[in-house]
Amino acid sequence: MQRGFLVILSGPSGAGKNTVLDAVLKRCPDVVYSVSATTRPRRPMEVDGRDYFFLTREEFERRIAAGEFLEWAEFCGHLYGTPLSYVQESLARGEVVVMDIDIQGARQVRQKMPEAILVFLLPPTMAELEKRLRGRSSDSDAAIERRLKAALEELQAGVEYDYVICNDEVERAAAKLEAIITAERCRVGRSEYFRLVEEIVGEQGVIKQNDESAAN
Repeated sequence: MQRGFLVILSGPSGAGKNTVLDAVLKRCPDVVYSVSATTRPRRPMEVDGRDYFFLTREEFERRIAAGEFLEWAEFCGHLYGTPLSYVQESLARGEVVVMDIDIQGARQVRQKMPEAILVFLLPPTMAELEKRLRGRSSDSDAAIERRLKAALEELQAGVEYDYVICNDEVERAAAKLEAIITAERCRVGRSEYFRLVEEIVGEQGVIKQNDESAAN
């Protein structure tokens, strides 16, 4: 069985990462979402264990000390992190694991897992980004201003990523992310290539033996 691989999806808050991911997950059964842990308050309609694992800061810091996160970072006063065990188990099953994490976290993962695929999701305009943030009705004006300021800094880091997608329309952006995953599935490492060739050559040897047996 081919081992799975890791896809990191980053982008400013309000770029539409969750919406695009949901569209891809509905179409790709072997793509799984890595649920992050966070200390931020739960928003209306969010479900613990589905959208995030909502933890107290004390519990989060305990898990940091225990080495239970693949990566973690602080953003706008809240801690976010990726549980390591879930990622390891999913990759071992051959699944494609998609992580929705910020730039700090993506850099940490790239250091630990250089083979990870990094995808950056852009908003079409800053005006559209602000409109989406205000449409949530869950953040104060001050929080929205902090997110917009952070977005300007995050946009500068997109050059570090393997792929960039502009989310001007959800279905189009989701199709591009799905195409990236499909292309990366077809990419094989050197050891995987030799294994595949060995299987093909082995099959040829079996066919040749069967032909010789039939001739005798």
